[in-house]
Amino acid sequence: MKTDYEKLEKELIYKRKNGFRTMAKKEIKEAFAFCEPYKSYLDASKTEREAVKASLALAIKAGFEEWDEKKTYKAGDKVYYVNRGKAIILVKFGKNSLDNGINFSIAHIDSPRLDLKPNPLYESENMAFFDTHYYGGIKKYQWVTLPLALHGTVVKTNGESVDITVGEDEKDPIFYITDLLPHLGADQMKKTLGEGISGESLNVLIGSMPVEDEKISNGVKLRAIQLMNEKYGITEADLMSAELTFVPAGNARDIGFDRSLIASYGHDDRVCAYPSLKAIFDCGDIDRTALVCLTDKEEIGSLGNTGLDSNYLFDFVEDLSVSAGVNPRGVFRNSRCVSADVNAAYDPAFPEVYEKNNSSYINCGLVVTKYTGARGKSGSSDASAEFMAEIRRAFDSRDVLWQMGELGKVDVGGGGTVAKYVAKFNIDVVDVGVPVLSMHAPVEAVSKLDVYSAYKGILAFFEELK
Repeated sequence: MKTDYEKLEKELIYKRKNGFRTMAKKEIKEAFAFCEPYKSYLDASKTEREAVKASLALAIKAGFEEWDEKKTYKAGDKVYYVNRGKAIILVKFGKNSLDNGINFSIAHIDSPRLDLKPNPLYESENMAFFDTHYYGGIKKYQWVTLPLALHGTVVKTNGESVDITVGEDEKDPIFYITDLLPHLGADQMKKTLGEGISGESLNVLIGSMPVEDEKISNGVKLRAIQLMNEKYGITEADLMSAELTFVPAGNARDIGFDRSLIASYGHDDRVCAYPSLKAIFDCGDIDRTALVCLTDKEEIGSLGNTGLDSNYLFDFVEDLSVSAGVNPRGVFRNSRCVSADVNAAYDPAFPEVYEKNNSSYINCGLVVTKYTGARGKSGSSDASAEFMAEIRRAFDSRDVLWQMGELGKVDVGGGGTVAKYVAKFNIDVVDVGVPVLSMHAPVEAVSKLDVYSAYKGILAFFEELK
């Protein structure tokens, strides 16, 4: 009997699928439609505080109520908990007891940016500047000569909180970091990309008009703080108790004639936060309780009491367990988690850093990353074969477009996610997310098909893992 090798190849050989080749036109249309409110979410969520506010507004609209530790909850109930305005937890209770475990989807809502230093305002040569300290892993040269917007919160000593956003409305001014002109930049261009712009030179230009009194030696600085005082009621001293940051100005935009991609600041990791939100909003009558956590500080190691290296999420789960009369350790032991974070999409402009067979590709769906870390998997949580099989089964049962991928060549670099902090509590965890082009740049790019696939995958995880 002659062997049908074409059939055998189809049965035995794994091939990555491109969504535009395999998805129905109706589903492609659904994916494009799904991304319109996602773009609005991006525009409203340029800091972690803004992301919490935007997420909370969507959650309340979806019927979530603030968690009350004195109440007893039943299947179908939906609650939220906000940690210090910078992280949010959403829970939808399932039919099974909590000691059967929880299905977690955890994403982070902080992104690389330029934070103001505690004493940032100064004047030099009749120009006023804000001195910044960059947050997270950035290529510093990418942040100069860009239109920048100021976002954040100032808290006065009397406890009054003032939110500030300047540079997003078309009538607003923007802010700017200067760079050296090519005509005088010969020595600068001899330096490496990492040396060409230093952290201390990321000083943001905020004004050049002095007050009218010539006796004032720092008249431009005084004018700048005077204008801020008139609009926001703050003084220079109030900047010491502020969280103000510069981010790229402007809204999320479609890329290309076909509009198949989205360009925006902050895809990493709001591109996984939004699908997680939508998945918990849309999941039906689930067996296991579903929990979404949108957390802070991942870009700087998840440290601090709003990052996942702290115990705020796990303390919350313990409180849930106690109120339900079950042992928290049993809840953790039986739980499953998708660490919803991005991966680096293969970029043909830089093929030397990728291993093609184990990279993720745009338009090929949600990427599953079994382990992250650097070189010898340092700093990684490595998902078990058993849990990987569960994830594969859940995705395949819902016809989710998905792929496997690593973060570049083994010895080139690496990165980490919150997975290791989850695994510390004896929870099975694996990284899933969206492939991103130009990750950590001021403007990143993602595929609309991949964003939608992330939503479908997380929804399948909530509904299929029982």
